Amino acid sequence: MKKLNYIGYILIILSVAIASCSKDELNTLTLSQQKVNIAANGGTASFTVETDADAWSMSNSASDWLSASATTGASGKTTVTLTVNTRTLQTRTATLVFTAGSAKSVEVLVTQGSSTYLYSTTTDPSTITYSKAGGTMSLKVTTDASQWSVSENADWLEFTQGTGNTGATTITVTASANTGAARTATVRISAEGAADVQITVTQKGSLYPNYNTSPIAPDATGMNSNAVTLATKIKLGWNIGNTLEAIGGETAWGNPKVTKALIDLVKQNGFNAIRIPCSWDQYMSNSSTAQLKTDWLNRVKEVVQYCVDNDMYVLLNIHWDGGWLENNCTTDKQDANNAKQQAFWEQIATHLRDFDEHLLFASANEPNVENATQMAVLSSYHQTFVDAVRSTGGKNSYRVLIVQGPSTDIEKTNNLMTSLPTDEIADRLMAEVHFYTPFQFCLLTKDESWGKMFYYWGSNYHSTTDLTRNATWGEESTVDSQFKMMKTKFVDKGIPVIMGEYGAIRRSTLTGDALTLHLASRAYFLKYVTKQAKANGIIPFYWDAGAIGDNTTTLFNRSSNTVYDQEALDAVIAGITE
Repeated sequence: MKKLNYIGYILIILSVAIASCSKDELNTLTLSQQKVNIAANGGTASFTVETDADAWSMSNSASDWLSASATTGASGKTTVTLTVNTRTLQTRTATLVFTAGSAKSVEVLVTQGSSTYLYSTTTDPSTITYSKAGGTMSLKVTTDASQWSVSENADWLEFTQGTGNTGATTITVTASANTGAARTATVRISAEGAADVQITVTQKGSLYPNYNTSPIAPDATGMNSNAVTLATKIKLGWNIGNTLEAIGGETAWGNPKVTKALIDLVKQNGFNAIRIPCSWDQYMSNSSTAQLKTDWLNRVKEVVQYCVDNDMYVLLNIHWDGGWLENNCTTDKQDANNAKQQAFWEQIATHLRDFDEHLLFASANEPNVENATQMAVLSSYHQTFVDAVRSTGGKNSYRVLIVQGPSTDIEKTNNLMTSLPTDEIADRLMAEVHFYTPFQFCLLTKDESWGKMFYYWGSNYHSTTDLTRNATWGEESTVDSQFKMMKTKFVDKGIPVIMGEYGAIRRSTLTGDALTLHLASRAYFLKYVTKQAKANGIIPFYWDAGAIGDNTTTLFNRSSNTVYDQEALDAVIAGITE
């Protein structure tokens, strides 16, 4: 009995050993994922195969739409990437079977969701924006459909081709210039079996309506003089200052309304040209459309007529006007200001179109510009001005137009103003600068930290007792050199220069010898500046603000229609006659 138990024990041990050896011979096979989801539009998914067998393999029941980066591999870890490049209209699945040595096989279930379309179409860019001027843009269309086509809802767009085939195709889209408000179009790219792609195309336009509603054919009657010829006819100009440009109305700054009698007085005293500084922004009947009031347009026309009836030349501008243009020669205001500039000048030019060459238009007043970037913005304002006036036709097709230098400062103009606007008619542009140099003598009314007032100007007019009030800069040599700059830059090239403002205040609170010397030096200044301007081909327009009393530049008493400052008037006249 004991012997049999011993033999049985041995048999049991052997069977366990044999079973253990059999188990050790099975290989292992594991996958990091056994369920894989692929997006409806296709894509990739990766997982890891790991085995201790010498090799593994995979069977794929859906090789027509599902591919794998590897279907066999060696012992260890292998990354397998599945790729689906096509779409399906119904959800589909595939079973991948992995085997390795003696390991139990492992299955991976791959599922791709259903798609609405079998193909896709994309564009680059997905939106297009044009400037007001229009132009061309490239559009790249990419699709895996057999063919695509373009449809759109805008007659202002053109395409180099309207259809294409599988792959990537680049076409050119051209937009015409926009003369109205901003506009938008929808471009649709369609391909059978693919979702349509919509491209939004926008083009900038005017913020305001087009006021060039009645353009007429060019009319050269009475417009024979080009800018150079006209410059020879303008002898001496005078400003109706602080009047039609006054904020609050024509009389808001203390001057009476302009009368024909005043213009007659100015003509009788030696001036044959009038500069009308004018405000427009405050006279809009509708600020949202920039429409000007007809009664204001008529009033300006009336004053222009006073001058023309006297055979006087007229410079009409958009003056400070609240500073909307003058203080905003900046890129962030450029589009809005160009829109207003166009709207205003289309209306002004149309309303005054019938005047002959006696009427000249001026783009601005003293536009604040300090650098090349701001100068580029100012140049765009001037170009808008020229284009708007010319677009109205009639005599405006030939009218001489005036554009202002940066800040109307002579040195800035010399350095920054590299070109004039493009004009459809040659030799009909003038440039404008102003001259109040030295400022301490011409306009400063109280001492400042940066400098004191000058009472006396000119090499032979300095005080020997009031030394701190003698000019220390900006005297004759400065006048000579600055006017020569303008002669060289413009006049010698056939571009007349308007000195739209100049003058020096009368410091009437001085007394005795100080007042006598001051007035003599002021008269000398006015005569010298006027004379040197004419000598350099620059046309002078004296600044008269109309106020009576101390620190004024007034020549004429507008209330009584009499000469107010005979000494200053005589000095200005002497500058062009002696």
